[in-house]
Amino acid sequence: MICPQCTAAVGRADRFCESCGHELAGSRIALPRHESGPPGSCRGCGATEYDADGYCLACGELRGAPDRFEADLGAVAVVTDRGIMHAHNEDAVAAAVLDDIALIVVADGVSTSEDPQAASGAAAGTGVEGARIALAEGKSAAEAAMAGLAAAAEAVRAVAVHDGQAPSCTYVSAIVRHGPDGVDITIANVGDSRAYWLRAEDADAPGNAPSQQLTVDDSWAQALVDAGALDAGSAMEDPRAHTLLRWLGADSGPKPWSDNCVRTLRTTGPGVLLVCSDGLWNYLPDPAALAAVATGVDPMSAARELVEFALRCGGSDNITVALAPVPWSAPSGEIS
Repeated sequence: MICPQCTAAVGRADRFCESCGHELAGSRIALPRHESGPPGSCRGCGATEYDADGYCLACGELRGAPDRFEADLGAVAVVTDRGIMHAHNEDAVAAAVLDDIALIVVADGVSTSEDPQAASGAAAGTGVEGARIALAEGKSAAEAAMAGLAAAAEAVRAVAVHDGQAPSCTYVSAIVRHGPDGVDITIANVGDSRAYWLRAEDADAPGNAPSQQLTVDDSWAQALVDAGALDAGSAMEDPRAHTLLRWLGADSGPKPWSDNCVRTLRTTGPGVLLVCSDGLWNYLPDPAALAAVATGVDPMSAARELVEFALRCGGSDNITVALAPVPWSAPSGEIS
């Protein structure tokens, strides 16, 4: 492995080149952040002072977790929100921006499992890092997507602390690679978190792919559609629609993904890649409808509006949105 800036030899896990200081890992983010931030008002009494353990000094109520986290890496904008009905945010999102590549992972904790937020957090962070290292070793985007997925699956299995415990999550990743002739978007997924390509309105330039869903759900509803028993709309009305057939967890086996879980789309843009949890697409699954909201404004504004749309629709689940614009400019600043 060599530094792309000065060609000096570097280690596979190095974040900086020791010869020239070039950042090898790029700008990156992992959300939610679990460290405490500026205190908000106590939900019990409205006071704003807490002790070291997070208890209100006025009434003793435990400080609640923030509802929303967001970050803008320039090439990727991410927002994750607790929603209205859940007590905790069990989603997680991680992203990294390298010289000409954006990496994104969204993981949605399975609420019926124990400690789902630990599973999603492990999957998101490990998935991005596994894909980054594979790309640095010269592997293709498809190979890197599988390397990230395999690393995430192993990390989630390792979260279990005793026999019978199986923190679980869904997983969707995207590698957006920009080249002189277009952009390759390589996705990998397990479960029912999704990726979409959303073409900007009237952007029918040669090579610009139409708006479309890039992932195939590992769910009961999708199984009904694949079997020809129901169309997509009718399948989602089945009470078992969201039952997962594949997921990441200690109880999901050594190979929890399907044989066709990795796919690549080539496009030229303009448009945006959307990676999201089902807290969004439950309310707005149609690619054209998503494109109408997500294109035409800057990615962070669009990400916020998609989250607000889900909240206005009821916010019955955690909501995570990541948007990567095509084309894009070099990353501005660093968030780690």
